[in-house]
Amino acid sequence: MTVSVSKLFEFPNNTKPQAEFNPYQTGIFHFCVKDPDVEGLAKKIVEHGGKQRMPIREYYPGEKPYKMVYMEDPFGNIIEIYSHSYELHYGAGAYQHDLK
Repeated sequence: MTVSVSKLFEFPNNTKPQAEFNPYQTGIFHFCVKDPDVEGLAKKIVEHGGKQRMPIREYYPGEKPYKMVYMEDPFGNIIEIYSHSYELHYGAGAYQHDLK
């Protein structure tokens, strides 16, 4: 026989923490994920109660489809979304155009 007991409780006078963005707070600052559909994932996060923290940044408009955005999930965790690897975004020559 299996018995499972769960009890949920809350301490008296418990205060709800402020959902305030503070990058200098100790602990994990953010998670980063790679998804080729940055806009689609950002939209899903907003549809499920999250926030978009900035406009989607395009690194090489008209040249390469490299994009990124910072999001916030409904619990206040920051999520960074990249369309391509970090190396492709910021590797050697990332901000250099043809120097011919």
